[in-house]
Amino acid sequence: MSQIDAEMAQRIGGKETALRDWVRALEATASIGRNPQRLLLDVVVEQARTRGEAPALISARETLSYRALCERANRYARWALGQRIAKGEAVCLLMPNRPEYIAIWLGVTGVGGVVSLLNTQLRGPSLAHCIDIVAPKHVIVASELREAFQSAEAHLTSRPKVWWHGAGDDGRVDLDVEQNSPEPLQQDLRRGVTTANRALYIYTSGTTGLPKAANITHRRVMQWSLWFAGLMDTGPDDRMYNCLPMYHSIGGVVATGALLARGGSVFISEKFSARDFWSDVHDWDCTLFQYIGELCRYLVNAPEDTLEVAHRLRLCCGNGLRADVWERFQARFRIPRILEFYAATEGNVSLYNVEGKVGAIGRAPSFLSHRWPLALVKFDPAAQAPARDENGRCVRCATGEAGEAIGRIDGSAQFDGYTDDDATQRKILRDVFETGDAWFRTGDFMRMDAGGFLYFVDRIGDTFRWKGENVSTSEVAEAIMAFPGITEATVYGVGIPGTEGAAGMAAVVVEGTLDLAALRKHLVSRLAPYARPLFLRISDRVKVTATFKHTKLDLIREAFDPTASGDAIFFDDASRQTYVKLDAALYERIRTGHARL
Repeated sequence: MSQIDAEMAQRIGGKETALRDWVRALEATASIGRNPQRLLLDVVVEQARTRGEAPALISARETLSYRALCERANRYARWALGQRIAKGEAVCLLMPNRPEYIAIWLGVTGVGGVVSLLNTQLRGPSLAHCIDIVAPKHVIVASELREAFQSAEAHLTSRPKVWWHGAGDDGRVDLDVEQNSPEPLQQDLRRGVTTANRALYIYTSGTTGLPKAANITHRRVMQWSLWFAGLMDTGPDDRMYNCLPMYHSIGGVVATGALLARGGSVFISEKFSARDFWSDVHDWDCTLFQYIGELCRYLVNAPEDTLEVAHRLRLCCGNGLRADVWERFQARFRIPRILEFYAATEGNVSLYNVEGKVGAIGRAPSFLSHRWPLALVKFDPAAQAPARDENGRCVRCATGEAGEAIGRIDGSAQFDGYTDDDATQRKILRDVFETGDAWFRTGDFMRMDAGGFLYFVDRIGDTFRWKGENVSTSEVAEAIMAFPGITEATVYGVGIPGTEGAAGMAAVVVEGTLDLAALRKHLVSRLAPYARPLFLRISDRVKVTATFKHTKLDLIREAFDPTASGDAIFFDDASRQTYVKLDAALYERIRTGHARL
């Protein structure tokens, strides 16, 4: 067979594989609309009838078989009824990753309660805010997070009953639930809960302000679980390695539900560890891994591990895997297949890269375009909103042109919003292409190639304007990360008195000694003059959220002031063609407009 024939066969084979994936996903989710009384709890019960003692959820601390998971969920359901938790009433859950986490929300939501999945990284006013906005009457707190919860108590406006899980005072929920029967609930006790009812509150990351609580219906939980079960073709012999936080949609629903729906099992790690990753995957015999792109970057940058190819992984599924890491990750660790996707917890835009096209976040095939009506529209940086033409309509982007991705809100692509009505309305764009239409704003810049594949460009708000040009922080960060010795980089804009827009600044984590002149030469070769960072901040670490998104609020606030932190800050000195240490005198010259920028 010639090389051309081989390449053609590979493309045809890839298209056939992709089509099978789409068909499986469609078949898996077809029953959701026909059977609105069937919740994820019912799916797990169905699996328990045949899988019984097979492991469902596994961790270093405990394993729950399918039967044990159903029994524990039933106990929590009866506990919720005993506490008279009304249908639609919130119960907050503050607990690290563990099998019990799933049992709690499956049980409480199965009888109409809404479980609010609290971020275990939050403290004080931020945590109090997340509790107050869902107005719960009950909060379940793991004993190891007692201090975190107590830091928020003084800031609470609500006064929920606190239940401790594990060692602690009175009000031990783990002891109280044991008084309830593990037997299946009669249908009348289920209180007529359907897929249209709210199941969970899942919070936005809060990287640009306080988190918002997104409304997650049972239908969305079922859609996520069954759709990914079909796409990944999960089965009883599969085991997912899940080290993502369970208070987020991917770690808490997708990575677990997609396996539970098909009788597989999930190994739940309390947190990600590059050092322990490959031994965990090997020792727990995992076949699947749910990733966030930065996890893959950490693994690629980690020292070699003797177990890094001694695994049974057949597929890695996730989002945010950048092109510069993708090929290295897949080749070094011998990953047969990567399934990249794009989605937002509350959004109605989903994309899936079932073909494995490096760097793409996916595409919607033509036969599914009606299910995900997506458009890319031109953006007005001054207004921080999509641009409008002379008729007041949004303007579609040309092929290859970056714009904001929006998704039409209709029966097949709903937007359930947040607990805050004002926040919900701010995400809806109206009269976009015709009078009366409504579209969900993703807040993400994307571009589309001629083949219909979409590529992530940047988050709106992360893009800043300098010297009359728009600067993409992700593009600059990617260029910086390509320089040897830099293990992490986050890019942002900072204001300088007397100038328009924001100058580029990068906070970097360095391994060894950094050659500043060589770095500048590297950036000159990769970036336009307006895009090159004017300031460089060398840090021991870059603060991230639990899903490894960089948090920039403190960095932007501290800007390039050398006294605002203990980090060394450098300035791009064009005359010397290198970055020079920024001291008090140079800072003052820049601030007063006496330095050449």
